[in-house]
Amino acid sequence: MFTKEIYYSRRMQLRSLMKDCRGAIVFPANNEAPMNYHSNTYRYRQDSTFKYFFSQMRDGIVGVIDLESGKDIIFGNDFTIDDIIWMGNQPTVRELAEQCKVTEIKPLDELADFLKGKKIHYLPPYRDDTLIYISRLTQQNLEETKKNASVELIKAVVALRSVKSGDEIKELDRICNVGVMMHLKVMGKCKAGEDEQKLAGLAEGIALANGAGVSFPIILSQDGQTLHNPYHNKKLAGGRLLLVDMGAEDESGYNSDYTRTLPVSGHFTKKQREIYEIVLNANLNAIATAKPDLLWRDVHFAACEDVVQGLKDLGLMKGDVKEAVQLGAHALFMPHGLGHALGMDVHDMEGLGENYVGYDENVKRSTIFGHASLRYGKALKVGNVLTVEPGIYFIPQLIDIWESESKFTDFINYAKVRQYIDFGGIRIEDDIVITHDGCRVLGNPLAKTVQEIEALLD
Repeated sequence: MFTKEIYYSRRMQLRSLMKDCRGAIVFPANNEAPMNYHSNTYRYRQDSTFKYFFSQMRDGIVGVIDLESGKDIIFGNDFTIDDIIWMGNQPTVRELAEQCKVTEIKPLDELADFLKGKKIHYLPPYRDDTLIYISRLTQQNLEETKKNASVELIKAVVALRSVKSGDEIKELDRICNVGVMMHLKVMGKCKAGEDEQKLAGLAEGIALANGAGVSFPIILSQDGQTLHNPYHNKKLAGGRLLLVDMGAEDESGYNSDYTRTLPVSGHFTKKQREIYEIVLNANLNAIATAKPDLLWRDVHFAACEDVVQGLKDLGLMKGDVKEAVQLGAHALFMPHGLGHALGMDVHDMEGLGENYVGYDENVKRSTIFGHASLRYGKALKVGNVLTVEPGIYFIPQLIDIWESESKFTDFINYAKVRQYIDFGGIRIEDDIVITHDGCRVLGNPLAKTVQEIEALLD
């Protein structure tokens, strides 16, 4: 994990960024979430921003940074003997506070009185119980509570968490290696007749054995044309493509996120290889291009142009490549952005608002279908961590709608596209950190060329 001085330093940096603000900042740690009755809970997930400033603790804790007195305070209650009988001995609130260099603790029921008369800064609540709790503290209704999250705090947290330190990069490298292990396990078992669910379970077991579990519900499906397909309910069939998008979460909270697309038969067909090579080219070119001060939006546009050029060479698209991308004709095949921020959340800080994380006063989000799904567009900085995940998908329902509307007929050869209607989808995703002279792929290398994939599946 990190030293107590690191947490203290982060809070001091936050104070500096909010030096013109009055009041107190409130960070709830998250509560346990029951599965089917109160004491049977889902795996506990600490709020990422609480953990960033106050370290890993437990539920029932609130961290407060008082901008006026200069105090940092942990509010929470020690467990009773009734709890300890079931849970075993537990650290006291004071012991938890010491691990992040906080010396003042108070009972949780004193928080409301402490905050009386103060301006309360809080981040957008993404859980209903937190929303209700903040609404009571601030004496607002639920809609007002959603609307009045502190913009100053959001911008300050994004500024700090977006740039990863050397210690954070080490954590990301480690958990990326676990993500690689997960994919290698699936590659080793990818055979016709295997159950998708079995492969997903094997991968999740590796995540649990080497960390806190998966970074998001595993996407493992032969219906890769569905971008976030949650189902693993089929047997692998020869001739199909298996899209596998998954990663792991470290105990420290950092995440990995990789995607590979595998030919179930062990070898790509000619048609599959041609589409795969287009996606791979876009992935490799984006990684080679990414560097400080470059707009990630421009890297996204370049990747989309690689996709269009490749599809044009195969006869599925036509016309001017740049114009097709600018107008959004490419989005029939790649309706998402090139990548997103990665860190303590797999879509890093998305709960604070994507536009705060990925855009700024210089770069505004597009409203064009496809480009509008780009979660990150602003200039890159050293220490930014992002995913690089171009893809090509043949989505029958979308093809039907666009063709019926004669949409982008100057750029799309629908007769040729119809020959791929049962193709599925291909995505290739890696995690990168921006360095002084470009970028580096995090973690150990994971097979992604046609030759490397086929060699592992033999």
